[in-house]
Order: sequence, then C-alpha cells, then structure tokens
Amino acid sequence: MQSWYSIIPKSPWLSIYIWVIFCIMPFFFIVRVFSFWYIILGIFMIFLYFLCHRFSFKSKNGLVYMWISFQMVLNVAMTLLFGYVYLSLFTAFFIGNIRQSVGFFIMYGLHIGFTVISIVAGYFIFLEMFLSQTPFIIIAVIGVVLLPFTLYSRNKRENLEGELETARERISELIIHEERQRIARDLHDTLGQKLSMIGLKSDLAVRLVKKNPELAINEIKDIRQTASIALKEVRELVADMRAVKIEEELYRVEQILKAAEIEFVLQNDAPNFEMPVLTENVISMALKEAITNVVKHSMATRCNVIIVQTNNEITVTVKDNGVGFPKEYKSSGSGLKGMKERLEFINGSIEFKKENGTELIMRVPLTITHQKRSE
Repeated sequence: MQSWYSIIPKSPWLSIYIWVIFCIMPFFFIVRVFSFWYIILGIFMIFLYFLCHRFSFKSKNGLVYMWISFQMVLNVAMTLLFGYVYLSLFTAFFIGNIRQSVGFFIMYGLHIGFTVISIVAGYFIFLEMFLSQTPFIIIAVIGVVLLPFTLYSRNKRENLEGELETARERISELIIHEERQRIARDLHDTLGQKLSMIGLKSDLAVRLVKKNPELAINEIKDIRQTASIALKEVRELVADMRAVKIEEELYRVEQILKAAEIEFVLQNDAPNFEMPVLTENVISMALKEAITNVVKHSMATRCNVIIVQTNNEITVTVKDNGVGFPKEYKSSGSGLKGMKERLEFINGSIEFKKENGTELIMRVPLTITHQKRSE
C-alpha cells in the first residue's frame, strides 16, 4: 500500500513547474555579474547540457552512460564557473530511471562524488555567494542523494508488482486449464465407457426386438441399469467439486471491501438461493472478480451489490461510485472476458455500464436456476 506522501510528486503539472524553474535559474546566475563572453559560454553550456539530457532519454545501452557522463562534466563546469549547482538534480532524476542495478549504482556513486567535490570547490571560488545559498545547496545535495534511489526503488517495486500480477494471471490460467483437463478426464473415464456400452446395447436391442423379444427386454434392462450407474457417478463427480456458495462469497466480499476502506451496501431480494452447484459456483466466481476490479481500479468509496430474482432470471448488479475502468482495462478484459465466458457457459450474460462510476450487471436465466440443488 502506498503512503499518502511521496518524495517524487505524482502531479505532472507540479513536476513541469519545478523543471521550468530549474531551467530558468541558470540564466540568472550567468548574466548577473559575468562578462559578455562568459555569458555566451554559459548559455552554450546550458543548451549543451539539455541536449545531452535529451539524448539520454533517446539512447540505449552504453550510450546512455556516455550522455550521463557528459552531464556530470557540465554540472561540475557550471558549478566551478558560475556557481550554479542545481543542474545536478536533472542528472539525478535521470539516473533514478536506470533499470540495470550495476549501471545505476556506478552512476549514482559517481554523481554524488562529483557533486560534493564541485560544491566544496565552489565554496573556495564563490564563498560569499555559496554562503548565502547554503540552505538551498544542502537541499540540492539531499535531492542528489535521495532522488535517484527513490526513483530506482519505486521503478523496481512497480516492475515487481507487474511481474507478480503477470505471474498470478498465469497461475490462474494454468489452474483453470488443469481443472478443465481433470474434469475432461473424469467425464471421459466416468461416462465414455458406459455411453459406448449403452449405444452398443441399444443397437443390439433394436435387432432383437423382432427375433427374440425376451433378450431385447434384458438388454433394455441392462441399458437402464448402466444409465443409472452413470448418473450416480456423474452426481458423485459434481459433489466432489468444491462448491462456492453465494452467501459465503458475499461474506468474503464484505471483508475485502472493508479492508479496502470501501463502504459495502447489500440489497438482496433473493435470500433463498436454489440453483445447481455449477450455476452457484459461476455466479460466485463472477461476483468475486467484479469486486476485485472495484478494489483494484475504481478508486471508489462505496460499492453496492444488488441481487434480484424475477420470474425469468436472477440478476446480480455490482455498482460503485469510482472513476470507472480506463479503456485499456475494458479492451484487455480486466477479468471481464473470463466472467463473460463463465456466464455464457450457463446461458448467462454480462452488461457493462460507465455512468457516475461503474456498473456490472450479470443475468442468469431461471430456466437453469429454478432447479433444486442436488444433494
């Protein structure tokens, strides 16, 4: 969980204002006391520095370190010639975005060393000016020390979070695939042989109806017995599946939203859920995915779950007062594709609305759900 404060401001406008100030300040230092040629040299060095800074963002591999080295040299030159030390913050900001650990720590250490040495030398060259700027110089040194490491740590944490999320999605896909394979194997082993036997015995009974009715009746009895055994085995297979009840999922939903500091409001007009195990599992998993998306993406403070049962269908609505899903989440799925596939498996549907927050409406027809749950 991120703290309410951060060394790096999240507001892009605030960052732009800070950088504009640091871009204008060098010209004040250059033009105030120096001669015409010093001014020309200073302006040339400033533009050369920002040119190197620009190339740093465009370059890859070893060229990045070359442009950073040029920036360090220009930082030292600006400090010793004009007493301007604050360009080092630009370099510190870029060093913090280096992804490779070895390259980051080498550039990080060199930049701190060169900055401190040039500031110490500057106190001998511009003693009066540096004394008047001592508080700002201290802040600049602290920024040079903390800024790169903070950015590096934040980028590393974001990369790890991204890898973790990818791993979780991959694990979920593998679990689903493995579960499908297991169910397919169990159904094949349970029903395949018996259905084949029923088919063969049915053909045999058809041929024996006129020739030997008594044997045909025996074959039909065997078919009935085999079908009863197959039905019993299918029921045992379904009973072995882990049933996720809607009541239990609603309790977990309440706990998740409470932990995320989101108000949970439940409106349940169908207190007695009578439906097959598979249907209840699908609705529970879809509800869980919808709440997960609310917590991760909505930035909401309130979430309503409305369950309504009519003569034709049961409807589960999840509505929040957040910012809604960005387009990339909707296009990439953000779990919506999986929810849609699960619901379509039981002839259900899902509807997505974005108005004063986000609203997900899941509908399952009662042609399935009106049946009593098998014991």
